[in-house]
Amino acid sequence: MALRPIDNALPTTTPERPKKQVKVSLTVQKQPDFSVNDENRAPFPPSADANIDYISSENLKAIPDPESEIQSLIEGLNSKDWTKVCESLNNARRFAMHHSSLLEPVLEKVMVVVVKAMKNPRSALCKTSIMASSDIFNAFGDKLLDSNSDAFDNLLLQLLMKASQDKKFVCEEADRALNAMVEYMTCLPLLHKLKAYVKHANLRVRAKAAISISKCVSKMGLEGMKEFGLVSLVQMAADLLKDRLPEAREAARSTVISSYNAFTENEEQKQEAWQSFCQSSLPPIDAQSVVKIITSL
Repeated sequence: MALRPIDNALPTTTPERPKKQVKVSLTVQKQPDFSVNDENRAPFPPSADANIDYISSENLKAIPDPESEIQSLIEGLNSKDWTKVCESLNNARRFAMHHSSLLEPVLEKVMVVVVKAMKNPRSALCKTSIMASSDIFNAFGDKLLDSNSDAFDNLLLQLLMKASQDKKFVCEEADRALNAMVEYMTCLPLLHKLKAYVKHANLRVRAKAAISISKCVSKMGLEGMKEFGLVSLVQMAADLLKDRLPEAREAARSTVISSYNAFTENEEQKQEAWQSFCQSSLPPIDAQSVVKIITSL
């Protein structure tokens, strides 16, 4: 008879409902992570960024009344409302692609805003500014190098920094902008700008600069390389061959091959001529490394 009260008490000691409540509360806690903005994961509400359209360059349309719109462009770029800045950056892209003569007088001010926007943690603002830089390279090319201001230097540094980030969407867009820079600008003056970054403290910046340098060199002939300084070019490549990142070393190998092809174009004894040049221009260990790249092809 004493067992009956114990059996009757069992149902009151084994409910599992509290565990189900804990499981529901954990699901609620995970919701913010699920809804964080896709690329950037910045500490901003994601809904606003999600409403920003990333317009490809080929889909940028001309502005119906550009003469009147140019007056309000700088005001929009300097707005404290980041969505307004994004809209104005896209307008600046339209001006660059379709009305570049109207944008040129205020181009430096636009580039200052582009650089500032690249530093912003908002994914929409950062990506739109990088896309704007590509269109600016396309529209103005070497004109960007004619100015005495630091606008282009600041832009180049930011693009190299963004291309060096861990965030994939930032890297990919910045890489496209750097490719546009090499495509639309003359290689020789661009090389002079890029060479300052192969000794940058950030090894990823060094690698990205090395990649852009190798692409520049691949487009140059021997006369252009000599004007830059063929010895300096090969010395720079030799230094990058010892870099920690494989991307930098691979870019250096590409630079060496392009230099070799240009240097030996009219030589009958190609490898012998190249070996003699390297031995007279580089320390023995570096010369051996550079020559080995060609002999191993």
